[in-house]
Amino acid sequence: MKEPLFYRLVRPLISLFVRIVYRPVMVGKENIPSKGRVVLAGNHTNNFDCLLLISATKRPIHFLAKNSLMKGWKKGIFQAMGIIPVDRSKKDPRALQSAIAYLEKEKVIGIFPEGTINRTDEITMPFKFGAVKMSSDTKSPIVPFIIKGEYRPFKRGLSIEFLTPLEIGEDLEVENNRLREIVSKKLEG
Repeated sequence: MKEPLFYRLVRPLISLFVRIVYRPVMVGKENIPSKGRVVLAGNHTNNFDCLLLISATKRPIHFLAKNSLMKGWKKGIFQAMGIIPVDRSKKDPRALQSAIAYLEKEKVIGIFPEGTINRTDEITMPFKFGAVKMSSDTKSPIVPFIIKGEYRPFKRGLSIEFLTPLEIGEDLEVENNRLREIVSKKLEG
């Protein structure tokens, strides 16, 4: 499965844009394996979170994203970036199957288990089970990440930290709670 050409072309531009405009501090990038399957899963603070993740690794990331992005003029761009559309109004087995197919080909999946941008006062919203399910089904490690700060142009204060990879066991409820707890505790600290 060849990586999307468009992704390979725009990734350096995205990375340059993010580094110049938002000046993020990136910690723990060595926790992202240089090869092999992996799920990147963490909190969701802003629409630019995907760009921040893209700029953190040279490995192409296939993001799960709401299917409404795949309409109109945006559809071609998001398809060319390798986005996996998700129908958030119900459980979407096709999205999960697509993500698993990428993982079985040793690719990187990016997912925000909260399912949407957290606009609540809670540290994290409840995590949906997709990340732990695809990890368990494919024996892929999950690299949790946390995003702190705000996207303020030309100001410091934005950071992303990649935590130690997790192996996911069979009890998905326990594992999902563990993933959320790891992300939440790190955000509190």
